[in-house]
Amino acid sequence: MKVGLQIPYFTWPGGPPELGSKLSEIAKTAEGAGFDSLWVMDHYFQIPGVGTPEMDMLEAYTTLGFIAGQTKRVSLGTLVTGVTYRHPGILAKQVTTLDVLSGGRAWLGIGAAWFEQEHVGLGVPFPALKERFQRLEEALQITKQMWTSDNNGAYEGKHYQLAQTLNVPQALSNPHPRIMIGGGGEKKTLKLVAKYADACNIFSMAGPEFVKLKLDVLREHCEREGRDYNEIEKTAYVIMNAGNAAGMIDTFGKLADVGIQTVMGAVANVETIEPLEIIGRDVIPQAAKL
Repeated sequence: MKVGLQIPYFTWPGGPPELGSKLSEIAKTAEGAGFDSLWVMDHYFQIPGVGTPEMDMLEAYTTLGFIAGQTKRVSLGTLVTGVTYRHPGILAKQVTTLDVLSGGRAWLGIGAAWFEQEHVGLGVPFPALKERFQRLEEALQITKQMWTSDNNGAYEGKHYQLAQTLNVPQALSNPHPRIMIGGGGEKKTLKLVAKYADACNIFSMAGPEFVKLKLDVLREHCEREGRDYNEIEKTAYVIMNAGNAAGMIDTFGKLADVGIQTVMGAVANVETIEPLEIIGRDVIPQAAKL
């Protein structure tokens, strides 16, 4: 099992003047500790459950570009980008750029978006859920077309129309940056995973049986779509507390038993650095055996 680090908040001692140096330290320490990937949320306001909207929040792709320059090995992505935030053609270009400049380490993490307050606050259209899922599927189709160098032609969808899907340079990842769709919606989200994605991401806080149920639904969608279920990487979102390494290993083992191959999520008190070192020493080597 692989372990990824998500960084969901940036309100750290020292404030904005120290953000760059602290983020660099976190990224370098995580890579050295053996984390397989680094992720940031794609939000403009801090989300409920993590903090208040007024707390520090960095723009995702600028942040990933910075982290790319501080690291050499870890994969990089958003967990996850809301489809409403950027035009799909621009998003594909951003992920391609990250992939090229990082040496082929980019992921496209994407979902249907949900945080209405930041849309309203910043004047970003927030259509109804049905339309957001329609836009998500079109965005996935556009991205795949842009990542195919032999098809630079037009794309005509209900919500997006592109006259020329040119994308030069193409990504270094082969055949393209991996696509991860976040969420466990059984009728729409997991169906889109089966049709388009290289990975799914499911919240695991409800327990392994909840995760197993979602993976069973994904398997059914794969059968209907003619997709090999084993081609899709199964990932789960977790909260990691370095003060309970044994508990983390137990949780990871139970998730591995139901089919999870990668766990990723926030580390409590990450800005103090020591939790990353503890997880690298006491947890990641054990997770690798699962």
